Amino acid sequence: MKNILKYTFALLAIGFVSCDPEFDSPVTDEGFYTSGTADLSKYVSVGNSLTAGYADGALYITGQNNSYPNIMAEQFSFAGGGDFTQPLMNDNVGGLLLSGTQITENRYILAVGPNGNPSPVRLIGTPTTDIANKLTGPFNNMGVPGAKSFHLVAPGYGNIAGVPTGAANPYFARFASSEGATVLDDATSQNPTFFSLWIGNNDILGYATSGGSGVDQTGNFDPSTYGGNDITDPNVFAAVYSQQVEALTGNGAKGVLVNIPEVTSIPYFTTVPTNAIPLDAPTAAQLNAQFGAYNTQILPGLVGIGFITAEEAALRMINFSAGQNFPIMTDDDLTDLTAVLQGPPFNLPASLAALLGQLRQVKSDDLIVLTASSILGTTPDPGNPQGVIGVTIPLSDKSVLAVSEQARVTAASTSYNATIQALAGAKGLAYVDAKAALASVANGGIPYDGGILTSQFATGGAFSLDGVHPTPRGYAFTANLIIQAINDTYDATIPKVHIGNYPTVTVSNNP
Repeated sequence: MKNILKYTFALLAIGFVSCDPEFDSPVTDEGFYTSGTADLSKYVSVGNSLTAGYADGALYITGQNNSYPNIMAEQFSFAGGGDFTQPLMNDNVGGLLLSGTQITENRYILAVGPNGNPSPVRLIGTPTTDIANKLTGPFNNMGVPGAKSFHLVAPGYGNIAGVPTGAANPYFARFASSEGATVLDDATSQNPTFFSLWIGNNDILGYATSGGSGVDQTGNFDPSTYGGNDITDPNVFAAVYSQQVEALTGNGAKGVLVNIPEVTSIPYFTTVPTNAIPLDAPTAAQLNAQFGAYNTQILPGLVGIGFITAEEAALRMINFSAGQNFPIMTDDDLTDLTAVLQGPPFNLPASLAALLGQLRQVKSDDLIVLTASSILGTTPDPGNPQGVIGVTIPLSDKSVLAVSEQARVTAASTSYNATIQALAGAKGLAYVDAKAALASVANGGIPYDGGILTSQFATGGAFSLDGVHPTPRGYAFTANLIIQAINDTYDATIPKVHIGNYPTVTVSNNP
């Protein structure tokens, strides 16, 4: 049973080495491209890791240079755009230091293992970007990895003294104008003539990527009480987002608002199949025998004493068969049966009662997170070869985003998007439906010059090795979406880029 599933993907046809990016239509006459009714002379981008150019699980120079705002700024230069500065990292290793101590991990690279198969690994190397060495701004790219909507208006979010306790953000601490500055104030103090705002992804992403281990804070209007993996209350989001739009348009600036994609469409949730456990007939029969009393006696008994409903009992049934099977998991949303199973009439040993306490089998509509691929089907205890994760050892709840948890994420993002679209309409701002665009990438892909951009992990071209953030090619696709919205809204003729000329995932051991 060892190593039933190491990774569920085959990394074939890994991508292309980039050429110099080009724009769709060659410049033939001076003044051919215009900004229409927009003024692009001072562009400031505001957002989180997606705006910063984060990729492969880290922030590094190449990713920043291929961030969608930087790509856009290069195209803006053909229509009156000015200089665009970014708080660049010191290297392509990607990790951060605080006074010499590493505090964030290096980026992923695709390395070939002993078996000849490529897989993501963290780059071995020492980063040189120390946040104690403050940068002098201002910077046009105000993307801060990890930022949630309310963080953009939080004083002290860039206070380096708060980084060790998590009270401040290490990326913003590196380039904040002062220890008490807010991201929004540092953005608006530059008096932008044009802006982009893409924020809100992280208000649901941590909850989703942690398998719903956070709390849905809908109804709690005090973000200071939120945990890192919690869902932001939609009213809190609406209030701070409105504040940001008001501030960014306060001097008459025009801009573009981008909505929140469905996070469950990204490779982090779509790569690992839910029926990922292959079993032969004898093994399946043996497992069913082990769970026989649980299915036929314990669960009906719990229904009989009124401790659980018949519906919950059906959800908890464990069955295996020859072929591909759904793994078992612990579901924190289920009633905890541990205590009752230890007492009469069941009188189960404590260890067995704990195992069955919140046990169920993964369902087809659940989503197994990408990081589970490295443990699913493995035997963590060499002395117990029968202890197989997903078969006799349940996956933890954080490894699975259940249907009920997906519903909470969708409800929040739907509300956020309604706020974003309404403000875009009220203010006459360009609006980008990134949710629809990502759905197209995930559902068959998007044609481009030379291929199809899909959400297939590592080989689809759109997403980097963390399964969440785009590749340079994915960021180029994003830039084109935003440029098109700007052209449509402001009667501009800003040229788009050939996304095929931007790199994607490549096999490399070099930083």
